[in-house]
Amino acid sequence: MTAKTHPQPAQFDHPQGFLALAKNVGIKDSTLDLTVVYSTARARAAGMFTRNRFPGAPVIVGRKHIANGFAQALVINSKNANVAMGKLGIDNAVETCQIVGAELGIDPYDVLPFSTGVIGRPLPMDKIRSGLKGIKAELKAENLKLAAEAIMTTDMYPKYISARVGKATIAGIAKGAGMIEPNMATMLVYLMTDAELPKAVLKPMLKRVVDRTFNCMSIDTDTSTSDTVILMANGLAGKANLSSFEKALHSVCEYLTREIARNGEGVTKLITVDIKGAKNEKQAKHVGKLVANSPLVKTAVYGCDPNWGRVIMAVGKSFDPIIEPAKTTIRFGDTAVFKKGSPMDCDLEALRKYLGQPEVSIGIDLGIGKTSARVWGCDLTEGYVKENAYYTT
Repeated sequence: MTAKTHPQPAQFDHPQGFLALAKNVGIKDSTLDLTVVYSTARARAAGMFTRNRFPGAPVIVGRKHIANGFAQALVINSKNANVAMGKLGIDNAVETCQIVGAELGIDPYDVLPFSTGVIGRPLPMDKIRSGLKGIKAELKAENLKLAAEAIMTTDMYPKYISARVGKATIAGIAKGAGMIEPNMATMLVYLMTDAELPKAVLKPMLKRVVDRTFNCMSIDTDTSTSDTVILMANGLAGKANLSSFEKALHSVCEYLTREIARNGEGVTKLITVDIKGAKNEKQAKHVGKLVANSPLVKTAVYGCDPNWGRVIMAVGKSFDPIIEPAKTTIRFGDTAVFKKGSPMDCDLEALRKYLGQPEVSIGIDLGIGKTSARVWGCDLTEGYVKENAYYTT
């Protein structure tokens, strides 16, 4: 899909030592379809991958390559997912890593492969082989933005963001528009930093952040075969305060989460579901996902229909005996529409106007405990149906 105009971060800083290239090699008609991200220094790395039981070949190979906790290059193609291709798919992913390794003079095991697009079609390896020739001369720091564009499929615009932590920089790029309910959804996220981070800290920190950002998002409840989040830290900027770094990483990931949800297929509105008064985080996130995933809630928001009964229905689907109407309060924005078992007298026209905004908040207080959580979703429109009814045709 061609990139469309969308407000982007005013500044995008590049972590030291990270270079990229992005090009069209003929997988798509004319837009960017192949990118390589390279660290001049071997980086400590951690990854989180899809839990779908039919993972793509790049996920299988990537899990194996990152098992030692290091990576130096990422190679990503779009329009073809390299999923459900058996041994051929694995062989193609491995060969792609070998080519990149040879071109950059690094161990192929330090290369992580990624593919996104249509499932069940062989990679056009002749185009990929040709496109990867001489890549070292094409690598530039300023190409990280173009890398965000090259990984797009049905995305409306590229998603990227950066943050500073002392002398260190974190940069993140992401794609995702459909087939998204991370358990770890199709969603690809690449996080790069020049901070020096202890190997033992990297994976637990990434998991904590992912669980509270990307895993709190849903567009269509479908968990992709290719979902991946990768964090690379090459250490060129020296040590960073770990607490400050995790806060900055969370900020970067939350921004990308919101942009992925906002950029869903056919989406016109971002929905934020705020849960409070829950027994624990598991309960809070579960209820939030039930509301964010409800087709009836999503279509009501699209139609600016303040039908809070659909929210009540979605909360009730938790089948949790300690959740009771008499304790529960529902809000659209700042307006309580249902409070502790009873409907509230509301200005329906004002609520319709509120639901017409590009960002809508639904608040749910379960009145049980002290735990809160935030989940992101989107409305459901005719555009989603059109996008997916003819995806391969």
